[in-house]
Amino acid sequence: MKLYDSGVYLVHGDKLFTAEAEASAAAGRAVSREEAKRGTIAYGILESHNQGDDMAHLNLKFDSLTSHDITYVGIIQTARASGLTEFPIPYVLTNCHNSLCAVGGTINEDDHKFGLSAAKKYGGIYVPTNMAVIHSFNREMMSGCGRMILGSDSHTRYGALGTMAVGEGGGELAKQLLGRTYDFACPDVVAIYLDGEPKKGVGPQDVALAICGAVYANGYVKNKVMEFVGPGIKNLPIEYRNGIDVMTTETTCWSSIWVTDEKTEEYFAVHGRPEAYEKLAPADVAYYDGCVYIDLSKIECTIALPMHPSYALPINELKANAADILHETEERANKQIAKTAHMDLMSKLHADGNIYVDQGIVAGCSGGTFDSIMAAADIIRGRSMGNGTFTMSVYPGSMPVYAQLAKNGTIADLVTAGVIVRECFCGPCFGAGDCPANGEFSIRHTTRNFPNREGSKPGEGQMSAVALMDARSIAATAVNGGKLTAASDLADMEYTAQKYYFDKSIYEKRVYDGVGKADKDAPLLYGPNIKDWPEMPALSDDLLVKICSYITDPVTTTDELIPSGETSSYRSNPERLSEFALSRKDPEYVGRSKAVRETERTRIASGELSEEVKKVYAALTAAGIANDPENTDIGSAIFANMPGDGSAREQAASCQRVMGGSANFAKRYATKRYRSNCINWGMTPFLVEDPTVFDLNDYIFVPGLREAILENAPEITAYVVKADGTVTPFAVSTGELTEAERQIIVDGCLINYYRH
Repeated sequence: MKLYDSGVYLVHGDKLFTAEAEASAAAGRAVSREEAKRGTIAYGILESHNQGDDMAHLNLKFDSLTSHDITYVGIIQTARASGLTEFPIPYVLTNCHNSLCAVGGTINEDDHKFGLSAAKKYGGIYVPTNMAVIHSFNREMMSGCGRMILGSDSHTRYGALGTMAVGEGGGELAKQLLGRTYDFACPDVVAIYLDGEPKKGVGPQDVALAICGAVYANGYVKNKVMEFVGPGIKNLPIEYRNGIDVMTTETTCWSSIWVTDEKTEEYFAVHGRPEAYEKLAPADVAYYDGCVYIDLSKIECTIALPMHPSYALPINELKANAADILHETEERANKQIAKTAHMDLMSKLHADGNIYVDQGIVAGCSGGTFDSIMAAADIIRGRSMGNGTFTMSVYPGSMPVYAQLAKNGTIADLVTAGVIVRECFCGPCFGAGDCPANGEFSIRHTTRNFPNREGSKPGEGQMSAVALMDARSIAATAVNGGKLTAASDLADMEYTAQKYYFDKSIYEKRVYDGVGKADKDAPLLYGPNIKDWPEMPALSDDLLVKICSYITDPVTTTDELIPSGETSSYRSNPERLSEFALSRKDPEYVGRSKAVRETERTRIASGELSEEVKKVYAALTAAGIANDPENTDIGSAIFANMPGDGSAREQAASCQRVMGGSANFAKRYATKRYRSNCINWGMTPFLVEDPTVFDLNDYIFVPGLREAILENAPEITAYVVKADGTVTPFAVSTGELTEAERQIIVDGCLINYYRH
């Protein structure tokens, strides 16, 4: 794998050049970078969806939207409070996350009934519980060459089917529901040049993890489009491409797109939508802002160790250096998790020199494809996992896939060998299904292995570990009784590659399709846990915040900002969910922030300030800094070096806001979507060069903030006030903000912005 340190020209779809003169010679005509930049597939799709004339600053409208049952209630509530009357474009509501209805009593099923009633009232598409995981359904029924789909799940990726898909926070979907645009500076496009053909036993997750390992830490594709090109694409089945594509989210890229061909065409034909196919390819000469060259034949069976998909290395390299690598991984992990728990990996290295794992999972949008389950079944068929500690579960991605696996005997093959075949459910991806026991080591063909993503509770002394692997190697490990095994080591293995038949009637019988049939008189069905968003205050001229959490980890994930798993039952209750904010990363945060929130509520109700806040203002006055306590909002804030990696869930920001948050301070933001979530909930996304100037429990006063934001000031002077009365000025900024984003922040949130 090679990462180019400059842009490249792609000529005739398969030749790479770094110099314009070389590209011109190969093309047989003079070419320019400006012209060639318009030759990417991505540029053409973005141009066709841009509502303005300026391609440097995009105003996009999408072809359809999609959400699951952790996010759609909040999105519809936001849009409804902002004037929603009808879904203007198809909006798919799936029920694949909060599907365990025993969790939280009736809470989850109440959300599902709300979703169905909203689909009827506003004209949406409702996919019943466990019918399909969100991305499987959208691949099968909503994707199309040249289309764009916006989803409130970070793994909204359908690039291998010619669809540019973007995962964002709920606020961005609410904008689309209200007929507004998605505003974004035109992203750079990086070529992912595939060459060669994978070895037997090497699956899509192996390729995906190798890519994550190469580009995540250095930010090579951050907020960019990954455009897959090159002769190696023709050697990959379409579901293999889908398996790679969905994992592009873990690189922090903005979106993805692939060259389409006869295999793409066949996919749409099999799914009864031949009209969705269109040949997509770069122009004869296309310029890319970077390039990742991948020789598929050199990719090995790979494992991503805890606790990130980018901690990737070949399985056999791990086995050859097991003691050193496991020890290093264990040490790194234990620096990240709460001090009340301990990740134990060294005990998985047995006396015979082999690594033994406790659990294998194949599930969801990455692992639950027909091809990956079939490949795993080919390995497992006729064998046994034994009756030891190792267990394995398989979750097909959709009921049509499940039905075909039943028809061709694969489910029987899996069950006979000791595998548990479950329903279509995303739970193993976010900690709500097949949670391993304390101290166990799970290998998973899912999308993430972030801290506590498997459902452990380090604050209560429970810790388990997850590594990501391909379904093929998980199956190879299963038939060896849990001994870590690369599928490529099964030298005599033959894969059947059975044909897939899609039964559309499964959806026709159960999915509610209300597109174009909105019934404005239909009632919305509210369960007792579904609550409206609380009122959010507009930004005052000056702002005073207290740092209620100070996180020094290199990266802070959205799962750490608001845990997944059992907390998801309260996603439709903003106040109740906010009690879980940072609960696994900084258990004291909620208490600190609530105290600040109570201080502000008292100020608003009576004008009284706490003694602590009075001392802050006295210190500011003594330092000669003008202040107006009666008209200055008081809020909480957090600092994290780089917050927001991972999920698109807006609750990572909204919970801070509901808990009284007014701002975040960061050296940089891990993803655009988390920063957008902060903005849409009225929290100023401050950037700070030197965060050592302040610390936990310090106050920060930002005079003239409202005016500075409206004027898009490049730098703002803020003041740290220490407990001893010391006042220190320092510089902050907000980065580039669009005009709409500036107004959203000063209005207090997206809902207020639309009301105005």
